[in-house]
Amino acid sequence: MGDTEKDLNKDRLALVLEAAGLDLWENDLVTGQVTYKATKTFRELGFAEDEMASGLEDIFALFHPGDLERVRQAVADHVAGATPQYRAEFRLRSKAGEWIWFANYGRIMDRNTDTPGKRLIGVTFNIHDRKQQEDEIAQINRQLVEQNQLLQELNAALELLAAHDALTGLSNRRTLMNLGANECKRSERFGHPVSVLVVDIDLFKAVNDAWGHLAGDRVICAVASACAARKRSGVDIVARFGGEEFVIVLPETGGTSALHVAETLRREIAAMRVPVNDAGACVSVTVSIGVATLQQGCSYDFEALINRADTALYRAKGTGRNAVYCADAPPGVPAAVHVLSEPDNGVGGGLTA
Repeated sequence: MGDTEKDLNKDRLALVLEAAGLDLWENDLVTGQVTYKATKTFRELGFAEDEMASGLEDIFALFHPGDLERVRQAVADHVAGATPQYRAEFRLRSKAGEWIWFANYGRIMDRNTDTPGKRLIGVTFNIHDRKQQEDEIAQINRQLVEQNQLLQELNAALELLAAHDALTGLSNRRTLMNLGANECKRSERFGHPVSVLVVDIDLFKAVNDAWGHLAGDRVICAVASACAARKRSGVDIVARFGGEEFVIVLPETGGTSALHVAETLRREIAAMRVPVNDAGACVSVTVSIGVATLQQGCSYDFEALINRADTALYRAKGTGRNAVYCADAPPGVPAAVHVLSEPDNGVGGGLTA
């Protein structure tokens, strides 16, 4: 091939590379010299002709510290024959101090000679815009993940609020009715008993009248905590039914055991001293409890079971309050389990419910 043809091919190659945005280079890995400079790349970085690096170490000095080891390893893998081509993406520091993304593609051209690696030829091309778009997309994706996580947390919080009473943290009435209905269906299906306790704070209006509604809220929370403390985790349901009234659902629990739970709870609440202000004033309150049990063969639903327990509650109130009354008293067990006079709650005598 004549010189004219060689020059023409060289011009053709230069045109193709220019059109493709590629910058040709050649390095001598044996001597560490740059035998053909990537002048286009250096110009993009803002360097003049006499400022362009002529040695590999000088070029490596322009690499971002976080990318350099990865580039060296890519070259070493290709020289060792572990990869068919040398490929790498990296950031180079411009003369103005900015980090610009580039990519390399190259190959050893003298692998079968006595000095393989003397000629590593490749091209460099600018990928900065692509990397910025990737970073923007990655940032958007991260934001979406964070927003989705926040949305899930908010949804979970909303579900929690929708299912629980805001003051006491117990299940609310809607949740109680749904869960209780399921327990009644399960009780009928397997023939196992389920009992319900309806708990009401005695003479609660007098507490509000004497100490105010914030003190009343403290009393409600104290009774709610006492009810929750009787709960078998993952088994029982404890809910605020409304105002100063609570419902406890006891699956797998017959009438005798339910009465024992109710009486224990009644005694615990009667023994409490509830702080009602920051000055240290305390009040004592009692509760009346109605108990009803759904036995095998009974056909009424959860709402009916609640109504039976509620009727028993008002029977307990009628016996003098601070009492447990059972709608379905087991043989040998009196319907009114316990009746006491009201404790001194600091409000005064002659209280009415």
